[in-house]
Amino acid sequence: MTATSTSASKGPGSAEVTGFYEEDTGSIQYVVSDPATKKAALIDVVMGFDPKAAQTDTAQADRILSHVRDRGLTVEWVLDTHPHADHLMASDYLRGKTGAPNAIGAKVAEIAELWRDLYHMPDAFDPERDFDRLFADGDTFHIGELPVRVMLSPGHTLGSITYVVGDDAAFVHDTFMQPDAGTSRADFPGGSAATLYDSLQEILTLPDDTRLFVGHDYGTEDRPEPAWEATVAEQRTENKHIGGGTSREDYVERREARDRTLPLPDRMLHVLQMNLRAGRLPETEADGNRYLKIPLNRFAQEVPE
Repeated sequence: MTATSTSASKGPGSAEVTGFYEEDTGSIQYVVSDPATKKAALIDVVMGFDPKAAQTDTAQADRILSHVRDRGLTVEWVLDTHPHADHLMASDYLRGKTGAPNAIGAKVAEIAELWRDLYHMPDAFDPERDFDRLFADGDTFHIGELPVRVMLSPGHTLGSITYVVGDDAAFVHDTFMQPDAGTSRADFPGGSAATLYDSLQEILTLPDDTRLFVGHDYGTEDRPEPAWEATVAEQRTENKHIGGGTSREDYVERREARDRTLPLPDRMLHVLQMNLRAGRLPETEADGNRYLKIPLNRFAQEVPE
């Protein structure tokens, strides 16, 4: 499936947003642009990865670069919201192709420290080397003439960030899903359902007509086609996990119970050691090949009765 959808600008101060669906992982990749200047940012773009063959490819990233060329856009930023566990990041590849700086949240340094221990790679990962900008909560920058504000929104990971672009768009990654799908999991190392609840509530303080663009969608029994945009007002009233004023206690109980049933993403242990390097592959070894290190028996999974 190669679903693509554009959310049009509503006028001055409003971004044009095109979402690209990546079927293998249910990921949504975004090109957000300022119509007045034709300047753009790329958000959460996927580098292909086949976990069975440990094979990478650039098909998704190249597809998005083709869109950028066709639209006559100039890429100013290559952005990620967090070090993804389900797909390989195209950040380093896109920085090389566009010359634009790449960025992620500043707490990636804490995530890197956590995963140095899990991989037993004490000298691995240097976010200041691999990312040109590490954004803290409240930092600001521009895409063309559109102001962008960074919100720290942890829970899925301890360092996830949301990009609030212009007057009416926010890229909320793995916090909300579509209203009929609920919210994202919070059981990865450094995650917290209680912290995620607080992040969800903070996002809901944005203006009601703000378009929230989510990081993943897998469809539902009633909606087989992917979707990735809903307003703050829609999420507040209709979200199946948190809509209508769900309490923090009830949400945490429900989220943690659901998370206990979920397997780890099949790419997680492969891609995180690259994503903490902006998607940069390991260095070649003496034989000219690259290798990953996979921890064994570190992640207990519940066995169904």
